[in-house]
Amino acid sequence: FGLLGPNGAGKSTTVRVLIGQLHPSSGRIVVCGHDVVCEWKRVKPLFGYVPDRDNHFDEFTGRRNLQFFAGLYNVSDDRIDECFRVVELEEAADVPVRGYSMGMRKKLLLARALLHQPRVLYLDEPTANLDVHSSAIVHRILRQHVRQGGTVLLTTHNMQEVEAICDRVAIMNRGKLVALDSPLALRQRHTERRL
Repeated sequence: FGLLGPNGAGKSTTVRVLIGQLHPSSGRIVVCGHDVVCEWKRVKPLFGYVPDRDNHFDEFTGRRNLQFFAGLYNVSDDRIDECFRVVELEEAADVPVRGYSMGMRKKLLLARALLHQPRVLYLDEPTANLDVHSSAIVHRILRQHVRQGGTVLLTTHNMQEVEAICDRVAIMNRGKLVALDSPLALRQRHTERRL
């Protein structure tokens, strides 16, 4: 599911409400049948989150960063190795994160979100600042997550990305939902036709 819109549309705010970082001003937020506000402890293990800015421990290696978060979910070292392999960071696992490029940092965030094999992934601008190869890796991982029965919600400015990987898309503007449909239907409805 793609959440599309210009800067300031409310995409990141919506994700922050979904992950329990902000309380909704009205209504309820339900994830996998659980109220985010009232049943936070049940909701938290159900999702993984990739923020729009990285928040790694720069002095730690990539592996130590993942080990820290793996400890919160009782995740094995084998799963940590698997996540490094999936995001293609095996060779950088034992390098301090301060030496990582922007793309490597973004992929480490995705590895962290995948650690505990959540049912739902929330990604805020997951391919921003990534090269074509790294973007393709992210897209492959997200498609695989959905094939395995998971759900993905991502925010983006990039309609081409939405068309490439999303089944449904919502367009927001100034905190309001202005469109909701499949990417193809939205494009057909809003594309100028010429003869």
